[in-house]
Amino acid sequence: MKHNQSKSVFDYYGKPSFSKALPLSFQHLLAMIMGAVTPPLIVAGVAGATAQETMLLVQLALFFSGVSTLLQLYPIGRVGAGMPTIFGVGFAYVPSLIAIGSVYGIPGILGAQIAGGIAMIIVGIFIKQIRHLFPPVVAGTVVLVIGLSLYDIAIKYMAGSGNTAAEGFGGGQNWLVGLTTLAVVLCCSQFAKGYFRLAAIIVGILVGYAMSFFFDMVDFTRLIEAPWVMIPTPFALGIEFHTSAVISMVVICIVNSVQTIGDLSATAIGGMGREMKDSELSGGLLGNGLCTLIGSCFGSLPTASFSQNVGIVAMTKVISRYVLGLAAVFLILAGLLPKFGAAMTTIPYPVLGGATIIVFGMITMTGIQLLVKDELSSRNITIAALAVALAMGINTVPEAIAQLPDTARMLIGSPVIVAATVAFVLNMILPKKSLQDEAREREQIEQEMNGGEKCDADFQNKNMKMEASN
Repeated sequence: MKHNQSKSVFDYYGKPSFSKALPLSFQHLLAMIMGAVTPPLIVAGVAGATAQETMLLVQLALFFSGVSTLLQLYPIGRVGAGMPTIFGVGFAYVPSLIAIGSVYGIPGILGAQIAGGIAMIIVGIFIKQIRHLFPPVVAGTVVLVIGLSLYDIAIKYMAGSGNTAAEGFGGGQNWLVGLTTLAVVLCCSQFAKGYFRLAAIIVGILVGYAMSFFFDMVDFTRLIEAPWVMIPTPFALGIEFHTSAVISMVVICIVNSVQTIGDLSATAIGGMGREMKDSELSGGLLGNGLCTLIGSCFGSLPTASFSQNVGIVAMTKVISRYVLGLAAVFLILAGLLPKFGAAMTTIPYPVLGGATIIVFGMITMTGIQLLVKDELSSRNITIAALAVALAMGINTVPEAIAQLPDTARMLIGSPVIVAATVAFVLNMILPKKSLQDEAREREQIEQEMNGGEKCDADFQNKNMKMEASN
């Protein structure tokens, strides 16, 4: 299908000039690159990977993040959503990957991931038949929890690191840089006009980076040590299959499909002002499953939709696939050219935290928008309230599940999994009642209560008359 060539960044098929698209694509890139790099670093440490294996995991994560995003933007047949989304290796799988990697190592993770990718593909094939199981109350609750669960990451970043034990964490200099970055993003997004308003995040990052450089907070060590070229090689890290690891990965991949549904729904609502089509949803899940499956053969960790980029789309309304496609190309270059990827990771944590916290807030509000698309009946409020309470409660107090078996702790430890599971189950078992049904029930109860009071009053009057006559 051909489309008239537009240059508007607010048109999905629009192709603005390279000079205008580049900064807009870079803010997508900078918002997610640390999120794509951090999971392989965490997993490599737990799995006992060598320095060379760790670098390979990082580069493959960047490479397949770009490939996965391009497939979503430029679908091949039925594979790909055809929506303005960024996909990549994300945090959603980290608890499961840690549990598997600590026992079976990187080869055990990659073997289990093949089964997880197949499970995603199966969900994508049959999503049209099962989509009714994920109404706005379920998808909206998941998106809401995604936003809420990201706040601690942004705050930790603003305080200086993703690790609270890091040296200088919470220092005033970190907060000064983080809050300055946030202030620039906020001012540009609300008070600037034209292009500076759209590029608010990249402007904030540039100001924060310059400030960090002045304070000697920029570390170029990783850039200096990174090699120049990396070519992906199949099975370089090995493949092993273990039953318990496969089961755990299949479960987390199926549940993460609900997160993908939520993110794609949020993109359609927040960025495009419409509902998502079945074909788009199916294509998104198929593309994610295929990239996860193929990526495991090369050594990449599983991919997922990036919620922070959903927030950027919702905030800026920039949906041009050309803009996001440039970010995907840079991700692929970062994967093939480690020096490029390492340069992106020199951005200090406080800058990233200050630039993304407002984006995470936008994700939360998008979740609320999805929720209110359904009736706010007592049933739906109960589903959302209980799912959010359990998910965020357990996430706040991880010690509460410390005595559970590893597999259970791995699953319950993810707030997204808890929210998705609780919302899905309650939506299935609680009787569906509209606001009109609930109003009729209240009216009936009130009539019964009033009727009972009237009968009691008549009985008392009869007794009084009988006593008077006696």
